[in-house]
Amino acid sequence: MSKTPILRSTARDWRATGVIAAVCVAALAGAVLTADIGQAHLSRSTPPGGDSIEVLGSAPKRLTEAYSLDNELLQGQYRTLSAHGLTITAQDSKITATNADGSEAWSYTRENTPICSLSTGWDSVIATYRTGVGCGDTVEINAGTGQYAHTRSSINSDQVVPISSNDRVGTVSDQRLDLWRSDLVRTVEYGDVEAKQEPDFQPHEECTITSAQTRKENLVLTDICPDKPEQTWLRFLNATPEDSRKPEVSTNIAIDTEDVRLVSVGEESAAIYRSQPKPMVQSFNKKGELLSSTEVKAPEKAVPAGHPSVPMTTDLPHNMSWFDGKRLYLFSPDTLKIESIVEDAIGSPIAVGEQILVPVAKGIAVVDPSTGKSERTIPVNRGEYKGTVHLTLAGTIIVETRGDKAVGFKAV
Repeated sequence: MSKTPILRSTARDWRATGVIAAVCVAALAGAVLTADIGQAHLSRSTPPGGDSIEVLGSAPKRLTEAYSLDNELLQGQYRTLSAHGLTITAQDSKITATNADGSEAWSYTRENTPICSLSTGWDSVIATYRTGVGCGDTVEINAGTGQYAHTRSSINSDQVVPISSNDRVGTVSDQRLDLWRSDLVRTVEYGDVEAKQEPDFQPHEECTITSAQTRKENLVLTDICPDKPEQTWLRFLNATPEDSRKPEVSTNIAIDTEDVRLVSVGEESAAIYRSQPKPMVQSFNKKGELLSSTEVKAPEKAVPAGHPSVPMTTDLPHNMSWFDGKRLYLFSPDTLKIESIVEDAIGSPIAVGEQILVPVAKGIAVVDPSTGKSERTIPVNRGEYKGTVHLTLAGTIIVETRGDKAVGFKAV
């Protein structure tokens, strides 16, 4: 019977092991030092404590300015963001969270790495940075604590716009869409996916995405395919398919014009703007049935080319809304039929209690959502600024976005 050989370590073996271990440690240290996260700095000052944040409960009689902040709006972003009662602004590679009194709660900076997408969700701030893999390096920061929550990094398009709802956050380009849940795990990828793990998972990878929105489990997009460039497809998808790599498209609706964009999405429906044969807003349900069709005035500005359009929408308690650049539409939440139009609006609204506040030329109008009629106007002095104004509610602070400025107001 042969004996099992006994293996013994020699001094030479141990020296070799030590060299290999040293090389591994050096490589790991180098990776950490050169990684983008190693160049990041998260600074906490005075973030609000506790889970309960005071929120403005009724329309104020008067407002006074609390602060004015620089805010670099990114592609597809039209208004200032808020989370956990904080105002969230961006400038260069820095994100800043501001308290109601104008003091800094926390800030996050990455050296020499530009922000390319910024969203909020789940009481967190989700920032994506452009690195060597496109706009694909993402960090989630808990707004209330100013601490890291989750990170992800993946190949993505270089130019993206944000897509978000109360349940999902992600990015979309004309080539692909990525949607993530609260831990930044991807739930859907759609389009021209690089480094495919499985063949034939993507049903329409040759098509160009022109708009996308999501709400709850409803993900809706429009795209144009090369075989019929004069036609737009309106597609309903499951926001949580069984396999994130394999989109589940439930309904495909062909619309016979290329100038079609989403303007609102509900839990079971979607509304589009189409310019041909005449300007109109139409809504469809998940079965592909036409729910409403209303002729409207053409938007003031043409749909931008080169990336998906991002409609200026707001999810209100009793309505969905869309600002077309000149007027504000209020939709029913179920069918997305137009219920009323605020003709003198100059931007997107917020909800305060049972009322909605709409920016107008002389200040902020207090509007009855059931009729779209203004009850009164809260005066706001905007000096020489004459452009669009979009509102954000950050706890008790009403924030006006005026171009590259975020101006906070408190009730008095």
